Amino acid sequence: MANGINKVILIGHLGKDPEVQVFDGVKRAAFSLATDESYRDKDGNRTERVEWHNISLWRGLADVSERFLHKGSKVYIEGKLRTRTYPDETGKQRYFTEIIADNMMMLDRKEGSDAPPAKPTPPPPAQFEPLPESDITAAPPIDDDLPF
Repeated sequence: MANGINKVILIGHLGKDPEVQVFDGVKRAAFSLATDESYRDKDGNRTERVEWHNISLWRGLADVSERFLHKGSKVYIEGKLRTRTYPDETGKQRYFTEIIADNMMMLDRKEGSDAPPAKPTPPPPAQFEPLPESDITAAPPIDDDLPF
């Protein structure tokens, strides 16, 4: 069986303060995260759509989220999708999908905050603007006498 890829990257705002629980000495923080997108419908009207995601963080990331995140905080989340099933009170199977976060980056740190980063992680992909031509210098010549 071939291995698949299960990777999710989100940037959004917390819908509520993290709820923290401890299971057998291991801390878990959970919260909802809102992401949004806007587009024009067939009539040309601008429409905005909000998606809500259930996020779970464990151990050190749970500690950081408990200390520094609150409703409205903007965060970068990287993780994987996990779907669980459970029977409701009538016995009907229900599904719960969540993102198990491997990395988290706080994006709205206040000036003078002593909040440490969640853990060293690469920043999310950034959009780069080209340098003005006056800032571009000529590259040194390339030596074509390569030994291979």
